[in-house]
Amino acid sequence: MSRVCDVTGKKPMYGNNVSHAHNKTRRRFNINLQKKRIWLPDEKKWVTLNVSTQGLRLIDKIGINKVLKRMRANGKKI
Repeated sequence: MSRVCDVTGKKPMYGNNVSHAHNKTRRRFNINLQKKRIWLPDEKKWVTLNVSTQGLRLIDKIGINKVLKRMRANGKKI
């Protein structure tokens, strides 16, 4: 499973671990992904999404129907 949010499209960022001696090694900043099962009352079915916490806030703010409409417009299969 790739760590990409289904709603926002966020991906991990890359950067450096910096030690006290200022040695730098590459590291990865993962996003906070949650696997959520959401009920769609219009379609009378459950949908499982890998959503970042920012995506969950977006769903709370504008509603699941508008979010799914945007996702379908971007070509994602649900």
